[in-house]
Amino acid sequence: MSKKIVLEFPVDLPDECLQDKQALQKGKEGIVLELLQKAEISQGKAAELLGIDRHTLFDLMAKYDIPVVSFSPEELQRQREVDKDEPWET
Repeated sequence: MSKKIVLEFPVDLPDECLQDKQALQKGKEGIVLELLQKAEISQGKAAELLGIDRHTLFDLMAKYDIPVVSFSPEELQRQREVDKDEPWET
């Protein structure tokens, strides 16, 4: 099911501005990337919503300095302990 977001601006905008597909796409990207950064949606869902593949999403995330992987301090500490107990093979 599709959902619609309505944005209101305090000034009158020319109609052609409201039909600018590039501007509308940038607005959609901004909303989706904000939800992704707040961990409210997954990377897969973000890519799906934007109609792009995961590799393109990673490029977009890099452009806006959104980490591809993020751990809480507790998760990072647990991962360090696991890595310490299971050394990498060379």
